[in-house]
Amino acid sequence: MTGEFIKEPVSKVDTAWLRMEQPTNLMMINGVIMMDDHLDYERLLKTIEQRFLAFRRFRQKAVDGARGAHWVFDEDFDIRQHVKRTALPGAADRAELERLVSDLASTPLDSSHPLWQLHVVENYVDGPAIITRIHHCIADGIALVQVFLSLTDPTREGRPSASEPQTWKARRAKEAKVFQRLIDPAREGLDFAAHVSQRLIEEAGKILQNPAVASSYAMEASEIVRELVHSLTLEDDPVTRFKGRLGTRKRVAWAEPLPLDEVKAVSKAFGCTVNDVLIAAVTGALRQYMISVGDDADGLPDIRATVPVNLRPLEHAQELGNHFGLVFLSLPLSIDNPLERLYAVNDRMNELKCSKQAAVTLGFLAALGMGPSAMQKPVLDLLSKKATAVLTNVPGPQKPLYLAGSEMKEMMFWVPQNGSVGLGISILSYNNNVYFGLISDQRLLPEPSAVISRFKKEFEKLLYLGMMLPLDGQPHSANAERLLANPGDPD
Repeated sequence: MTGEFIKEPVSKVDTAWLRMEQPTNLMMINGVIMMDDHLDYERLLKTIEQRFLAFRRFRQKAVDGARGAHWVFDEDFDIRQHVKRTALPGAADRAELERLVSDLASTPLDSSHPLWQLHVVENYVDGPAIITRIHHCIADGIALVQVFLSLTDPTREGRPSASEPQTWKARRAKEAKVFQRLIDPAREGLDFAAHVSQRLIEEAGKILQNPAVASSYAMEASEIVRELVHSLTLEDDPVTRFKGRLGTRKRVAWAEPLPLDEVKAVSKAFGCTVNDVLIAAVTGALRQYMISVGDDADGLPDIRATVPVNLRPLEHAQELGNHFGLVFLSLPLSIDNPLERLYAVNDRMNELKCSKQAAVTLGFLAALGMGPSAMQKPVLDLLSKKATAVLTNVPGPQKPLYLAGSEMKEMMFWVPQNGSVGLGISILSYNNNVYFGLISDQRLLPEPSAVISRFKKEFEKLLYLGMMLPLDGQPHSANAERLLANPGDPD
């Protein structure tokens, strides 16, 4: 038997993501890359073959069985079945592209082959577009952005070469610094999570069987178990129009990009992080949408989003697999004042940065991957009741890049949801712009564009308030306190 047919175990965390898939929530990371006026399909195939397939995972299929999951090379692998040409109907405009991405986001990948596909849309009115679909069990967002960087060149004239797979890491060394994480908790991640996973099945079982013991655990147990207790015993998120019974259809939308320099200026003016500013704008957009469709502005509850936190050292970002934990962030929908809302997000993020919640959830996923698949669904269902959305922010390269000789003009992606979560919010920065993507369950939010179209306006409120500060930009000056009391409106 040759090495091509040897089984390779799927990691415990990746096994958890593989088994997390269900008809109402497919575990695919979906994306769109907008290209310039010309894209050579044959050259793209060659680039994919030489660079993308240099990662063996993209030639392997995931086979799950009673003794665990394994990666097995696909004997019938055909690159043209994974890189497909397609065309849009009708006007071939943005609405048609959104509809196609929505259809693909609602369609599972073929598990008898490697779990990824690229769809090359050749007649989109604004130039060719590439729709990407990659199963979450292969890699997380940080790793996949690095993988896609390996496909690109800094100029249009760059050509794929046979040596490229061995040298791409060195070529991208300078680009790696753009992956400075926007959320920066303690970096004990991987070692700590490995320790966590050895203890969590037993402790979680005790808590789930007898929730009454949770308070005594919180008083007496170690920090690991205390964080686990906190996650498992959070109250279920309130029922809103974003939370309910899921269907099998997804809808996607994306917003016009924000200039990254303006976002940075706002963050500096108010003494918050870029991530805080973007999350505050997202929260404001959700609030304004709910009010616009008849919800009581004075009775809106805060809702939680699970936020992925990278636990992978940056120098290992090119390695595939999943190395992130999750934290539960309460989005302050109840706060009307945009500046007060920003500071509430900042306070809540700072509190999460001091916790080990992310590392504990990574270990918890590893523990679930060790156990039987029948155990995973009820535990994940329990956790998913505690959140309404998934919210992720992935920083990308801040200069234009070229794929197969064509410039990548814009890019965005949509994060998958798990369990009963029906809303996914994705933020990606590229070439000094910030892109927002929103994916929703069609039963709950049939037109996600009605939410995402409000992101820019909510950010502009903060930009306007920042311009009213004195030149020294002191966020807690008397002027800033006045703005908190009377924020005004850029309109």
